[in-house]
Amino acid sequence: MAERLFIFDTTLRDGEQVPGCQLNTVEKIQVARALEALGVDVIEAGFPVSSPGDFNSVIEISKAVTWPTICALTRAVEKDIDVANEALQYAKHKRIHTGIGTSDSHIRYKFNSTREEIIERAVAAVKYAKKYVEDVEFYAEDAGRTDNEYLARVVEAVIKAGATVVNIPDTTGYCLPEEFGAKIRYLMEHVDNIDRAVVSTHCHDDLGMATANTLAGVVSGARQVEVTINGIGERAGNTSLEEIAMILRCHKHLGIDTNINTRKIFPTSRLVSGLMNMPVQANKAIVGRNAFAHSSGIHQDGVLKNISTYEIMDPHDIGIDDSSIVLTARSGRAALKHRLHVNGVDVSNEARLDSIYERFLQLADQKKDVSDADILMLAGADTADAHAVRLDFLQVTTGKGVKSVASIGLDISGQKFEAASSGNGPVDAAIKALKKIILKQMTLKEFTIQAISKGSDDVGKVHMQVEYDGRMYYGFGANTDIVTASVEAYIDCINKFKTT
Repeated sequence: MAERLFIFDTTLRDGEQVPGCQLNTVEKIQVARALEALGVDVIEAGFPVSSPGDFNSVIEISKAVTWPTICALTRAVEKDIDVANEALQYAKHKRIHTGIGTSDSHIRYKFNSTREEIIERAVAAVKYAKKYVEDVEFYAEDAGRTDNEYLARVVEAVIKAGATVVNIPDTTGYCLPEEFGAKIRYLMEHVDNIDRAVVSTHCHDDLGMATANTLAGVVSGARQVEVTINGIGERAGNTSLEEIAMILRCHKHLGIDTNINTRKIFPTSRLVSGLMNMPVQANKAIVGRNAFAHSSGIHQDGVLKNISTYEIMDPHDIGIDDSSIVLTARSGRAALKHRLHVNGVDVSNEARLDSIYERFLQLADQKKDVSDADILMLAGADTADAHAVRLDFLQVTTGKGVKSVASIGLDISGQKFEAASSGNGPVDAAIKALKKIILKQMTLKEFTIQAISKGSDDVGKVHMQVEYDGRMYYGFGANTDIVTASVEAYIDCINKFKTT
C-alpha cells in the first residue's frame, strides 16, 4: 500500500504575493473551494496580521470549506499568533504556522541575534500557538542555507515544544536536489523525536529546481509538500502542485501517493490563471497549452500510431479532453489526414491528399498554426481545382493617400487572362479588374467578412451574394489575405452560375 503524502497548498498565501496577482475575498473563496474539490489536505489561507483583507479572507475561507485544514501564517510573535487564532475561529480544522529564520545570514543580519536565542524564540512561539490549537506547524526560514547540525537542534526543540509539522524551506531556491535530499535525510536520522512530527518541504524555484528539490525531500522522508497551483509564488515561484501530483502518479514504484483528484488539475489551473491574470506559459509542464501538443511531423506520426511513443501521461487524467495534434509547417501528411478524419473528412485518394497538403503548407507558412476550421476550408478549396475559372495571381497596391490599384490573372478553362484596375479600396480594385475579364453584368448584393478565430495572422472568411441574370449566387473564399479571400469568393459565385 502506498504511503500518504500530504498536500499543503499555499496558492492563496505565497502564490498571492506575486505582484499584480492579488485576489479579493470572493475570488479567494472561489479558489479555496476549487482546492477542496481538488483534494488538497491543507489550505494556507493567508497571513492574518499583515492586513485587514488577509484577516477577513482567512475568516471567510474557514467558513466556506469543510474538510481541508485551514492554516494561517505568523511570525514568531505573540501578536501575530493571537490574530491568527482569531481569524481561524470558524475553521473546522485549524493550524497555526509560525516560525523564524535559522540560517546564519538571517540570525546575524535579519535578527541581530544568536543561535541560542533563535531556538528560544522558536520554542516560545510554538508553545504560545499550542495554547490555541493542537495542530502547530513550525517553519525554519532559510533552512536550505542552514547548517544541518544546528537545524536538527532547532527541529528537535520545536517538536519537543509541541510542533506537529516541521517545515524545511529552501527559501531562496539555492539548494541542489542532492543537497536538499541529504538535509531531509539528516533530520530523519539525527532528530530523536522526528517520528512525532511530519516533515514538510517548501521549495522556491529561483534556480529552476523547486520540483526536483521537493521530490528529493519526499524520497528522503518528507511527508508533506508545500506547493502552489501553476507554481506561482514569490520571485520565480514555488513548487507546482500539479508537477508533484503527476510525478508520483507516473512513478508508482516510489510507493507514495496523494489525495489529489488529478482530473481537476487542469480546470483548477485555468481558474487560478484567470482570476490572478497570470497566464500559464505555453510549455509549462502538465498544464501548459503545449504540454500535450505535438507539432513535429515525426512526433505526430508516432502519437497517431501509439500515444505512448511520446506521451507518458493520459491527458484525461488531468482534465484535458484529448492530446492536441497542432498543425504547423513542420507537420506531415499523416497529421493532416488525421485532423481531416477527426473533422469528418476522409481523404482516401492520395492525389487529393497531396493537393490539400500542398495548400496546407502554403497556409502554414503564413500562420503560426493551422486550426480545424482552416483545414476544412482547405479541403473545400481543393475541389476548386476543377472549376472553369481559377485565380492565378493577384497583386494589390494600396495605402493611405495612395489610390488602390489591382492586377489580376485568371485561368479560364486553361487559357490565361490578365487585367488591371483602380478602385475605391483594394477589394473594389481587385473585383473591377476581375470584371474586365469576366464580361458579364453581375451585381454584388452582399459582402461579409468573418475571422475564423482570433489573431492578426488568422484566416479570414468572405461570403458573397452576387446577382446574375435574375438569379442569386452565393460564393465563399478564405485566405490569410482578406483581399484574396474576397476575389476567391467572387470567383466562386462565377463558377456556380457558369455551371447552372
